[in-house]
Amino acid sequence: MAESIICRALTGPTASGKTALAVRLAKEAGWDILCMDSMQIYRGMDIGTAKPTAEERQGVPHHLLDICEPTEAYSVSDYREAAEKLITDLHGRGREVLFVGGTALYLQSLIHPMGMGQIPANPALREELNREAVTPEGREALHAKLAEMDPETAARLPVNDVRRVIRAMEVTLATGIPFSRQPKRDTEILGQFRWKVVSTAMERPVLYERINRRVTEMIRAGLRKEVESLLDRGVPENAQSMCGLGYKEMIPCIRGEYSLEDAAEAIRTGTRHYAKRQMTFLRREEQIRYVNTESGTAYDEIRRYLL
Repeated sequence: MAESIICRALTGPTASGKTALAVRLAKEAGWDILCMDSMQIYRGMDIGTAKPTAEERQGVPHHLLDICEPTEAYSVSDYREAAEKLITDLHGRGREVLFVGGTALYLQSLIHPMGMGQIPANPALREELNREAVTPEGREALHAKLAEMDPETAARLPVNDVRRVIRAMEVTLATGIPFSRQPKRDTEILGQFRWKVVSTAMERPVLYERINRRVTEMIRAGLRKEVESLLDRGVPENAQSMCGLGYKEMIPCIRGEYSLEDAAEAIRTGTRHYAKRQMTFLRREEQIRYVNTESGTAYDEIRRYLL
């Protein structure tokens, strides 16, 4: 087996200071940064995604930013394949990488095999699908939806096996790959990469205040105009990209259904809830090292662990 490639990741909840820490570290160590954010992949979506500007990047090579149009769907498996190819390509050129971002499912797809058991539950989706399945007609409709997504799995699951039907749909929707074709990644592939992962951490009231300030800055920077521009370009309101925080809340404001401040408050609330979910998700990963970014020694601690 070939020698493992060391991969590093700096993750953590939104607005916890990852970008500045990562750029400083990558600049000092001579690493490339690979984006690990499911919204920053979209071109033309800069303000609402808190995408690092050219000035913020400070000349550090960044990858997996602006890689697809807002009209395109992009799955976890698409991301993993692109990221793994980049890791090996850059390693072949003598470059080392630092993944930076808070999309925990992207991180999980990289450090674990993407078999069905590794895809986390989606409580909101399960609740919605279970509500649909309370009647025999609803169960049949649910099974028919699975048959459209994955005929092979639907053919072997009885209509009344609601739990497994919902799980198959959950995995398929999360990864973009039918349940019946979920990859079985062998040990050689899994052993190719060795991971060091650090997460930023801070007291919740401090984090929530940072989130509130960030949303205020996004509004001042022209988030409404950014969303209007995307809609004018023909990006559908229900596109995957427009379901992101900051975009889905701004659409009703543009329609005149509520004020800009109402939209801003909805974004603040949604982002705080999202940060809480990120922290809960990341705590499941035993190998993550947490560093309190309010500490004066945070950068040195992160550097020591990742180098």
